Amino acid sequence: MRQNSMQHEQSLGQELLDPDMLDKAMVDKVLVLSDADRAALDAQASRGLLLALAAQGAMGLAAAVIAGVVGGAAAGWSALAGAGAYFIPNALFALRLAVSVRAGKASPFTFLSGELIKLFATALLLWLLSRVAQDSLVWPAALLGLILTLKGYLLLLMFRKLS
Repeated sequence: MRQNSMQHEQSLGQELLDPDMLDKAMVDKVLVLSDADRAALDAQASRGLLLALAAQGAMGLAAAVIAGVVGGAAAGWSALAGAGAYFIPNALFALRLAVSVRAGKASPFTFLSGELIKLFATALLLWLLSRVAQDSLVWPAALLGLILTLKGYLLLLMFRKLS
């Protein structure tokens, strides 16, 4: 009996690995969206982008307030500058994504190229921050602002707004 069940399991495994069966299974599960469904998904994506930006902005401001209370005005401004070094490129990236979604030109290339530009812009802004505000910059506060802004989605998780 055990041998019979093993043979049955092997034949099931072979059916699952058969390319003809996989193609048929994939064809049966094609998702067709109507224009209304597409518009609803686009609206949900835009709302998600705005929520993420709002959460990141709130976390950046919270970092600036915390650093300002604990370390003084210079630390508060440093935290705000660190938060801005990520928030500004990310906001521009989100705007670019929202525009491409509305125009119907969103693609993986749009996302990946925008992400690459955002990362380089963040690194450039942090480098500029280190050069311009060299004497007055409080690095622990700037890093606090940067890290809390990066983790802005935690607010969405905390309030169950992340889908």
